[in-house]
Amino acid sequence: MGPLTDLRPVPDNQEVFCHPRTDKSLIVELLELQAHMQGEAAARYHFEDVGRVQGSRVLQVQSVQPLNLESLALRGCCQEAWVLSGKLQVAKENQQVAKDVTLHQALLRVPPYQTDLLVTFNHPPPDNRSSVGPENLSPPSWNLGDFEQLVTSLTLHDPSIFGPQ
Repeated sequence: MGPLTDLRPVPDNQEVFCHPRTDKSLIVELLELQAHMQGEAAARYHFEDVGRVQGSRVLQVQSVQPLNLESLALRGCCQEAWVLSGKLQVAKENQQVAKDVTLHQALLRVPPYQTDLLVTFNHPPPDNRSSVGPENLSPPSWNLGDFEQLVTSLTLHDPSIFGPQ
């Protein structure tokens, strides 16, 4: 898993990782805390914002569930956490046809640092292209369990990433 910066520009507040064999990606973003929104509304706001930024059409929010803070490594500074699953209609650069892409998002609200931490797992449909190289040498495809493990194991090693407090 490597950063996407070789493929397209990535802002300083974001890290993007692409699976080497599929179109799946994981995005970790540090965003300004949307203090005027709480709970499920904040999770929906960030989902719709991702769709808007990507020029996508929001098709459906399938579920929005609170995350148990005790399951998070960041539980000491995270005051609220949500997981949202939904579908966007996305057209990739240089492609005319839009595909329905499932997104799983975790929103970790970190008010001490005025930050909403958003982790997005893009799960597009399989594309039927043959993979390069022998299948048994390719890394396994990411799944929802990998996403959940990432979200629950995130830790803060250096608070200065948020700037002066």
